[in-house]
Amino acid sequence: MKKLLCCFIILSSAMVFAQTKVKDTITRRANISYTQKANSVTFKPETPPLIPIAGAPKPSYSYLWEMGDGHYSKQAEPKHVYKNKGNYTARLAVTNNYDNGKPPATRPKKVAVNEIGDDPYQDIASIADQNGFAIIKNCDPIPEEEMVVVVSYQNLENYVANGKLYLFYNEKQFKNNNFELTDFRTYAGEREVKENTVASVDDLDDTKSYLASTENTIKFKKYKNTTTEEDLEASLKEAHTLYHNVSILEFDDTNPSETRNVFYTFKTTPEMIKDTSATVTMRGIFVPNRSFKNHKVKNLEMEIVTSHDPNKMGSNGSFMNYRLVRFKRVKFKTRFQNNGEGPARKIRLETDIPDMFDKKTFQIESMYPECPICPKGEEPTVSCLDTIITKKQIIFTFKNIYLPGTEQKNVQEKDSTKGFVRYSMKFSEDFHKVKTKSRTSIIFDKNEPIITNYAVTRFLPGISIGAKAGYNFYSDLDKSTSYFVGATISPFKSYRFYWQAEWVNALNKYNSAVNITNTFDTNANGTRRLIRTTTTTENKNVNWEVPVLIRYNINNYIGVGAGIQANINVASQQNQDIKTETFENEKENLLIDTKTTTNNVKNSFTDLKTGLLFDLTAGFSRIGPSLGARYVINFEQDFNYFQVYGIWRF
Repeated sequence: MKKLLCCFIILSSAMVFAQTKVKDTITRRANISYTQKANSVTFKPETPPLIPIAGAPKPSYSYLWEMGDGHYSKQAEPKHVYKNKGNYTARLAVTNNYDNGKPPATRPKKVAVNEIGDDPYQDIASIADQNGFAIIKNCDPIPEEEMVVVVSYQNLENYVANGKLYLFYNEKQFKNNNFELTDFRTYAGEREVKENTVASVDDLDDTKSYLASTENTIKFKKYKNTTTEEDLEASLKEAHTLYHNVSILEFDDTNPSETRNVFYTFKTTPEMIKDTSATVTMRGIFVPNRSFKNHKVKNLEMEIVTSHDPNKMGSNGSFMNYRLVRFKRVKFKTRFQNNGEGPARKIRLETDIPDMFDKKTFQIESMYPECPICPKGEEPTVSCLDTIITKKQIIFTFKNIYLPGTEQKNVQEKDSTKGFVRYSMKFSEDFHKVKTKSRTSIIFDKNEPIITNYAVTRFLPGISIGAKAGYNFYSDLDKSTSYFVGATISPFKSYRFYWQAEWVNALNKYNSAVNITNTFDTNANGTRRLIRTTTTTENKNVNWEVPVLIRYNINNYIGVGAGIQANINVASQQNQDIKTETFENEKENLLIDTKTTTNNVKNSFTDLKTGLLFDLTAGFSRIGPSLGARYVINFEQDFNYFQVYGIWRF
């Protein structure tokens, strides 16, 4: 019996632990190893085993090596030749793609260079194709993980220059900060400086409304790629308007054609936006010469992810202001990576299009591999992108291209295996305030499709203020009149269900039932007399009604609602007229005396009532004018009433 009881306890404990998800607190580590010959060093990572995700492509690591002298590499096992003797600190950031664990943590490694060998030194590669300014990242952000951002700048002038570098982060459109700058590393004497905020208080309005595109009432410029600008004050003012934080570095003595790199380590915050279809940005501003206002501007776009999956769909419409997006463009981006052992020649993207969007406004913003649009009605013989619009989808097909695979022989640069399509659309004529979801099936040549995450668009609640006026009918009251005015508050132009709160100020007037009493007395002559007392009461009060109800829009014109309300007399006045009539005898045939007295009683904040209400509106159910009818049932007293009103929501 004891053995059986023991087995039962063990089995029960095992079941409890089997059903409890234990948080993964184990830190995986990757080590830096290297072989060295004089000043020539070949690095090699020692990484833990990858944890495959069921149904996902084969997992793999990608790398960002920081050599400690301003150079970096994305190769798995890079070889680097140091220019000078000295001690260098090498760093490695490892990203686990299609992996079910956390990214491996690494520790810096000291490299001592004591002699200079025969291997030729190569300086940092030119970034002339990026217009002298580039920003890259080692991975997309995941909440509470580190990421590295590399800002590269090049002196394209024919003289030695002293300039400035800005990196703006933490967009004001999000409620919380997404990033914390934990460290930055410079290798050419760059120094951190502080500046006064250049924007005025009005410009720095800390709004949380999402810009569905870079257009708004303030005409922000678009920075698709690196652009050259001349009005530095305007660029800085705009950046300060959009971002909470900035890192500013000054640098000196950059030689003509010299390229330098600055490395930033960011820790994503626990409060970071969790929407995996959201796009966040950082903005860099590069001033090549502090004596002039010419500068370059570049945005770094990043999608929020829960795992490092190169096949992903995102949108900049994660949090949109419904009042402002009527004619705005919402942008979408689908990115992909060829993880095969050979190149992909044809890539097909089957992308869902929510009904709310007008497919006639569709346009392609950019793509990679970059190629022209395929000619209609012809079978292309060159690289091109074909687009087919169906009722529910837009199908993108890259034809006759060459996209290397990550497992392909001699492919060193993983970024060369990635591609994307960025496109935009406007909303259709009659679109509602509802959340949308769309995703993409990615097909490489004749392989099985890869299904991306959902790209979600949603709207901020917004606030709608309404004005209300009407009349209350009290069937149980004599000669009653009740007029009221009030205000309502609710989410702006909700689609179906929404909450609404109201405040109503009513002026009421009614008469209580007339009270008549008859009494008798005897006068000095011994005659019995009739004395009649008639009491007439008039009531006036100022009444506040505070309803809270949930409403449902049946369509664009009819809405219903139900809720509860509190009803209190803020100020009340009772006027009583007491008329006393004395007759000569017991009958009413001879009136000998009449007296009238008046009593006034005033009170405030009395007679609290609560009850249920049922509501119907007809007109413009979401915004604008409508007429309504409401029936109120009180809990404490049999004092129900009917209400009609007009309302206008703004």
